[in-house]
Amino acid sequence: MAVRLPGAALVRPAEESQARWTCAFVNNMPDGAFEATERQFLGLLDAGSGPDVLEVRRYAMAGVPRGARVAARIAQEYLPLRQLRQDPPDLLVVTGANPLEERIEDEPYWGDLVDLLNWGRQNVRSMLLSCLSAHAALKVFDGIERQRLPSKCTGVFTHHVDHTHPLAAGLEPQVSLPHSRVSTVPQNELERAGYRMVLQSKEVGWSVATRAFGDTNVVLVQGHPEYDPSSLLREYHRDARRYVLHEREELPCLPFHCVAPEDWETLEELHRAIIGESRDPAILEAYPFDEVGARATWPWCATAKRLYANWLAGIDMRSD
Repeated sequence: MAVRLPGAALVRPAEESQARWTCAFVNNMPDGAFEATERQFLGLLDAGSGPDVLEVRRYAMAGVPRGARVAARIAQEYLPLRQLRQDPPDLLVVTGANPLEERIEDEPYWGDLVDLLNWGRQNVRSMLLSCLSAHAALKVFDGIERQRLPSKCTGVFTHHVDHTHPLAAGLEPQVSLPHSRVSTVPQNELERAGYRMVLQSKEVGWSVATRAFGDTNVVLVQGHPEYDPSSLLREYHRDARRYVLHEREELPCLPFHCVAPEDWETLEELHRAIIGESRDPAILEAYPFDEVGARATWPWCATAKRLYANWLAGIDMRSD
């Protein structure tokens, strides 16, 4: 494993190797997705760094609501956000977050996120900002507002690739990437602000866009290349369960292409039953989510690894 976490042992015997890059990883996801998000992002950083050592320091923002178990893990393994400024990293990765408010400025962690983004733009070589954090950056840097979608954008979609961009080196002309979001920022507004589209879809708009701010490169990722094969199905299971238990009244959205082809028809049947008038939890509990999730395909895996490898390849090497 090329990723080194301070205080943790490496799988490969590279303890004496000097880290080529340092990366601050800020995990803003809610408790239910916190550990999976960490695993997914660190997995891509590991794959992208290849044989080189990448030291990752993990941070969490105090404004994100936490339960006791995750709060204890953060206290043990994560650093307070205020310590980030003491030793600026080469790279900054900021995850998305669970949107709690209609206006992004009303999120409980908004002040901390604004400070982090503004500081990063002045102090790191490259920032990779995911989903809500990407939308936040567009608001902070460019004054562009996100827009609420009529329904959740969720599923795996085909994207066209701009092969003239360094981030797209080695990618196929068309690739697949997952999306899972309730808001968007129109592509034409990004283009007017000077962003360059790397991956875009006729169905769901842009997925990856970049812009330079002085010496800092900003990579906005509206999609979710870090997702594993069953991520979208797990999200559907969560939303459907909340619906049938009357914890939410909003209908769950069935993600496109979230399972293997042979499982799609039965999943559609389940969805029709779930959104029917009965809202019977027994129907949901009877569905073999674990088995279906284990068969889910992963067509974006190679694309995600290549994106991260290209991102890291574009960073100036640290001098030995």
